[in-house]
Amino acid sequence: MELAKQDLVALLHGQGDNDTADALGAADLPDTIDTERDADALSAVGLDQATLQGHLAAGAIGGNMTM
Repeated sequence: MELAKQDLVALLHGQGDNDTADALGAADLPDTIDTERDADALSAVGLDQATLQGHLAAGAIGGNMTM
């Protein structure tokens, strides 16, 4: 799945997960995150696959997701 880094940061802030949002914002990731390609970097900031799916299920990002 691909999604915009800035949208994921905003989603995390909106859900009150400010520490993870800030870590993601500072991470060396491209503007468009591919959850498979960038899985290790996402895990490093606390967004393993299950955690990421939980955040996405709790608040949809909208039209910026591509499967």
